Amino acid sequence: MLYLGPSGLKRPASRQTDPAISNWQQYYQQQAEHNQHALLKQFYQAGMVAPDTPISDTPLLALDIETTGLDPASSGIVSIGLLPMDLTQIYASEAQQWLLKPRFALSDESVTLHRITHSDIEQAPDLSSVLPQLLQLMAGKVVVVHYRGIERPFLHAAVSARLGQSFYFPVIDTMALEARLHRRKALSLWQQLRGKKPLSIRLADSRLRYGLPHYRPHHAATDALACAELFRAQLAAHFSPNTPVRELWC
Repeated sequence: MLYLGPSGLKRPASRQTDPAISNWQQYYQQQAEHNQHALLKQFYQAGMVAPDTPISDTPLLALDIETTGLDPASSGIVSIGLLPMDLTQIYASEAQQWLLKPRFALSDESVTLHRITHSDIEQAPDLSSVLPQLLQLMAGKVVVVHYRGIERPFLHAAVSARLGQSFYFPVIDTMALEARLHRRKALSLWQQLRGKKPLSIRLADSRLRYGLPHYRPHHAATDALACAELFRAQLAAHFSPNTPVRELWC
């Protein structure tokens, strides 16, 4: 999950911009034909829903990762948690979590945040050993995250380093949705001078706005569940089952 300090969002030093992909269904078709790695070719062959598909008909997968730092060029993934969901149900019994040995050293800050220590990962597998199962679970689904600037760049970097191919997939970003819904109007100079802060869009604070319970943060499977619950609450409050997925994904 995203690390937030007292000053708010700490962006990765070399954060990737979003891939310039407007039609994910078309992108998947192109990758299914041209991707050179068998695992990724199989992933993209599963296809993706059309942009005008109602969100009620869109297969979803809530996902969270814990990392050694914020920059995918110099940090690695230590844990992945995920669970399938749809508009009617979160399939918690099908949740998966992996503890992984990253190719970068743990930082003191990351150990403090997610409580995964050097001894915890000493015998943990590399991401490459769980990639077949991870890709199978992600195939055909739109991934739901809370801040796409972590999950997508880190998975892209990790998969690219191991398979030698780019790895992009559509996400619905619950943090971006909260920003869209609650930060439409910038604070006036007078409000800033009076010390008024922008509305927090952190996962825990966003959940509170919808009456959702507090969970311990920085545990991948729990954060994935928290994100899934938040997205369902956002949909119920601000969208409809017929909302096209193109209005939500990026």
